[in-house]
Amino acid sequence: MLIAGIDSSTQMCKVTVRDAATGNRVREGKASHPSGTIVHPDRWWQALLTAVERAGGLEDVQAIAVSGQQHTPVFLDEDGEVVCDSPLWNDTGSHGQMVSLNEELGRDTWIRRTGLPLTLSDTVVKLRWLRDTDPAAAERTAAVAIVPDWLTWRLLGYGSGHGGLDALVTDRSDAAATAYWSPETGEYCMDLVEHAFGKTVTLPKILGPLDRAGVTGGGIPGIPAGIVVGAGSGDNGAAALALDVSAGDTVLSLGTSGVVYTQSETPIHDYAGYVCNYADATGKFQPLVATLNAGRNFELGAALLGCSFDELSDLALSAPAGANGLTLLPYFEGERTPDLPHARASLHQASLTNFNRPNFARAIIEGTLASQVEMLEALERCGIVTERVVLIGGAAQSEAVQHILTQMVDVPVVVPDPEEYVAKGAAMQALAALQGAFPVWSTNGDELEPLRTETQISQQHDAAKVAMGYFEKTAARSSQPAVQ
Repeated sequence: MLIAGIDSSTQMCKVTVRDAATGNRVREGKASHPSGTIVHPDRWWQALLTAVERAGGLEDVQAIAVSGQQHTPVFLDEDGEVVCDSPLWNDTGSHGQMVSLNEELGRDTWIRRTGLPLTLSDTVVKLRWLRDTDPAAAERTAAVAIVPDWLTWRLLGYGSGHGGLDALVTDRSDAAATAYWSPETGEYCMDLVEHAFGKTVTLPKILGPLDRAGVTGGGIPGIPAGIVVGAGSGDNGAAALALDVSAGDTVLSLGTSGVVYTQSETPIHDYAGYVCNYADATGKFQPLVATLNAGRNFELGAALLGCSFDELSDLALSAPAGANGLTLLPYFEGERTPDLPHARASLHQASLTNFNRPNFARAIIEGTLASQVEMLEALERCGIVTERVVLIGGAAQSEAVQHILTQMVDVPVVVPDPEEYVAKGAAMQALAALQGAFPVWSTNGDELEPLRTETQISQQHDAAKVAMGYFEKTAARSSQPAVQ
């Protein structure tokens, strides 16, 4: 029996068809998304159909589920038509709205009620952004769904001119990332929606981990009618499901963004303002910290040096720890953690002797990883113990990334075999919707050899933040109590 999982990520849509007994990939297809940070949702639907076609169609598949980018809203009118382009989670144009919402209700109110230190990525902030920048579009909006929710709804046969807003569904992991969901009640905080948007709208029904969204509708190219559709999830919820994350495991994912998350039985309320209390795909919670800058840093570095990713890794490994003092703050797109949306990347302590190709390659990787290690420290301040780090994402296979990370943390680092873990987790949700229980599929990987901790890497990173005037702001926040 075959099932399918879809990952509609920031950069592309990936469809994997898998054997239900083992979880092994049978075939797959991919299609790219636009590179901008404000995108019309139809581009995501077309990419999904293209990826399905490249995967050989789904005529032999019994169940399907969709996971993908969290936060990003799709605005729909009462007929189910898309109202306007969608601002992605990593679009920084909504920073002013984040500031306003924090000032209006109080930063701690958002943390207490939703478990989220409000960021420019959160869906509720995008609602205020639309209200402020396009009041006519906001007035037309009758429903708001997150990208995986909307794609699931399209698979059920709904879309422009079909209405059916009451058929929109989501799961806890996507609902938790909106900043209008309560981890204590498991329900939406409709007053927060109305406060941000100026009116109430239809929101997707929140399904349980094993629930069915329905079955596929007719007339969808490559996808026959009647296939069971699972609840779907946010990308990190799906990946954690596929990795079988449990307490003590902290995942470090290096994709477009850098994300660190683990599992918790109870909600986390971090009044220091770093850790977001998301939910996982199993009914538990998923404390998470994220940066805007991660894998694309390495793409930029390789392009500037005129080399491949493997050559970038080799260059970095030929330089000593600390890159002879050369230090990069990698805030190319501004930053979410710490909250520096208008910052830009900066290179520090360059000299005639240390500004060379190996040191520059090493500084790019060290600077990127230093930002991720800071997120591990934020979890620790909330009482979350990391017993091992699970390194995934496109950059996880880099020898330099693996080597340098083991020099920066003092716990074991495990690198699972390369896999589309978000799509795999979505496939597990599909099978659960079909059979009523999650499958048990194996995940293989290697534990990296531990290395001596090189403290100067983080020390140089901190010194660079002091030089830029960032450190006092972030340190003041980190000294506030984290309440669980």
